[in-house]
Amino acid sequence: MTATPRFSRLRRWVAAGIGVLFWMTLLFGGSPAFGLEIDYQWGGHLRGLGLVSWPDPDAVILEKDAFTDGVAELRLKSKVYLGDRWDAEAHYEAFLSGGDSRRNASKMAAAFPGLPPESGPPTDDHRLFDLTKTIDADDSGVLYHRLDRLSLTYLPDWGAVTFGRQALTWGNGLIFNPMDLFNPFRPTDFNRDYKTGDDMALVRIRASTFGEFQFLGVPRRDPGNRDVEWDQSSLAGKFHFTKGTTEFDLMLARHYEDGVFGAGAMGYLLNAAWRADATWTLLDSGNDRSGFLSVVANLDYSWVWKGKNFYGLIEGYYNGLGEDDYANALADPAVSNRLSRGEMFTLGRTYLAGQVRMEAHPLVNLYLLLITNPADPSGVIQPRVVWDISQSLRCIAGASLYFGGSGTEFGGFSLPETDLEIAPSPQAFLWLTWFF
Repeated sequence: MTATPRFSRLRRWVAAGIGVLFWMTLLFGGSPAFGLEIDYQWGGHLRGLGLVSWPDPDAVILEKDAFTDGVAELRLKSKVYLGDRWDAEAHYEAFLSGGDSRRNASKMAAAFPGLPPESGPPTDDHRLFDLTKTIDADDSGVLYHRLDRLSLTYLPDWGAVTFGRQALTWGNGLIFNPMDLFNPFRPTDFNRDYKTGDDMALVRIRASTFGEFQFLGVPRRDPGNRDVEWDQSSLAGKFHFTKGTTEFDLMLARHYEDGVFGAGAMGYLLNAAWRADATWTLLDSGNDRSGFLSVVANLDYSWVWKGKNFYGLIEGYYNGLGEDDYANALADPAVSNRLSRGEMFTLGRTYLAGQVRMEAHPLVNLYLLLITNPADPSGVIQPRVVWDISQSLRCIAGASLYFGGSGTEFGGFSLPETDLEIAPSPQAFLWLTWFF
């Protein structure tokens, strides 16, 4: 996308602002300046990911037995404290990724324009500010960089007000999270260090006798004309309060063209913790149905067995927008829009998931995650090992193994009037991260 003069100027102003922030921290960090005590934190990580996958030959165009892909990621983060009332945060990230999966996705997009897009680098086409720049891209790989956080926070006695690019998580789901409307993690995501940031205004109001109110506004642009549109934006509020040992959430949102009502709670059952959320989404008048219900509930527990620390969770999820005919679900605009926006990741109705973690050594943890669609049945098993080699170096190795027969969600299903099958690919990965 070619930047307009207005957005080119915006980038220059943002770059200048970051430069000023940087020099202020060097010149005045830790010493009084302009009547403010200025302090700062900085850090980041450098990460490399190697991935091998074995796709179904009927689900791809590229003729290879195994796909190999790689990602290199750099993230720089800083936070500046301007006295007791203000702080500013900025995160810069750069990615270099490529391999057989991108080459196959390019061929698939050319051959089947109607298919849902493969996940790729984030764009700012719909965000208020364009802070992402693709440096180089072709059918094999892409190099891009972006600002994933750029925000200013005011901290009055009654709460906090934050403007700019930031991330927010609502809801009590641990694997599925229907109440989290803003860039939720995929259920199969191994890496949950950072959510993708959005340009928003967030107000938190603490009321000691009631709880906490949060009010959120996310202005978005229509990718077609780059104008801020009401039907592309979100406006939401959430009230969090406690009754005894149980915590409650009430949410009301206008999200794109839909209204969303949500309620959640979390508490304790003996030595276990339980959580539950439910949302009702009122679809706009252009859909065949008036609305749908989503529900998630989970229970997690920690224990010691044979001298080892264990942690386990079980979670159930109901998606009222799901269908038994997965190909038909892809043709439903209510489903396809949420898939493309990264808000929904499944096509069926009911799911059961569980995870177990064992601390094999203080520096080594073993995980096993299972997600199933019991109506098929089909699902995915994800084993992984996390090794903290040193205080600043971490290695993660794991795999995603899918099971299910033909015509199931995770086993694969055919697209009508084509010879193509939609099926996830078994994969194995090795992830090395250096923190600084």
